Amino acid sequence: MFVAHFPADQRPRWPHAVAALGNFDGVHRGHQKILDRVCRQAAERGGTPVVVTFDPHPPRVVRPDKAPPLLMTLEQKLEAFRSAGIQGVAVVHFTPDMARWEPETFVETVLIDWLKVSEVWVGANFLFGRDRSGTFTLLKALGEDRGFRVDKIDPVRFKDFVVSSTRVRHLIGEGRVDEAGALLGRHYVLDGVVVHGDGRGRELGYPTANLETRNELLPAYGIYATIAVIDQVFYPAVTSVGIRPTIGDNRVMIETYLLDASMDLYGKPMRVAFVRWLREEQKFESLEMLTTQIGADCEAARQVLTDLGL
Repeated sequence: MFVAHFPADQRPRWPHAVAALGNFDGVHRGHQKILDRVCRQAAERGGTPVVVTFDPHPPRVVRPDKAPPLLMTLEQKLEAFRSAGIQGVAVVHFTPDMARWEPETFVETVLIDWLKVSEVWVGANFLFGRDRSGTFTLLKALGEDRGFRVDKIDPVRFKDFVVSSTRVRHLIGEGRVDEAGALLGRHYVLDGVVVHGDGRGRELGYPTANLETRNELLPAYGIYATIAVIDQVFYPAVTSVGIRPTIGDNRVMIETYLLDASMDLYGKPMRVAFVRWLREEQKFESLEMLTTQIGADCEAARQVLTDLGL
């Protein structure tokens, strides 16, 4: 998969580009439906399935005080695009100047002059341009005038909810990671590097890997059944997110204990996939009580993962 950056890079040579246009934070089930349609349309037309997305996230530029924490780093988003079969990604550098562009300017400058798209697909609620004044209807009219097709994918529903990045953020913020995973179509993950902690877990008999992550949105403080991915190997695990009220110093920590493995992980990249909430974090009266609870958490996590076949 080739990644091009606007405006820094020259025009990418993607023949008959069939483009999915949007922010795609989380690449959830609704986004996946758009990506699937783009891949199928490109295959039918002998074109190239591509994604046009933005970095930084436009709300960071337009209204930074209200911008939500992102569900994905750019690297995670690119990984998801690659897995979906996308062959090219245009990362548009979003600036205060671009935020003032009229919708027609964005279409002319990026979609036509730089990408030369033949087809563009968006979600039903996608808005673009100055003051988000560009609608699907306007984009379709511009496409008809300039010779490229425009179509949309209606919102995807899962049970009682429309699948959206906002809904996923809400669920993760409440610790409902299993429900968030259902909307994402996969577990919510944090990526990072294992760093040195204070060694308290080892003293208690449960040496943990302390994750330093660039992901912005952490699940609600608590204990979770998780899967740790190290060197592409999956390990059942239990993870604590929070301030460790019994022994901590109010620093937010992400600590993962591998249930069936012991190894030196310092400096290693690690992915933590959140499967299910187990309990809130709490302050114990003694380290002995904490150690007993950690043992119970490990058994609870093991049972959850076994029941799910993970």
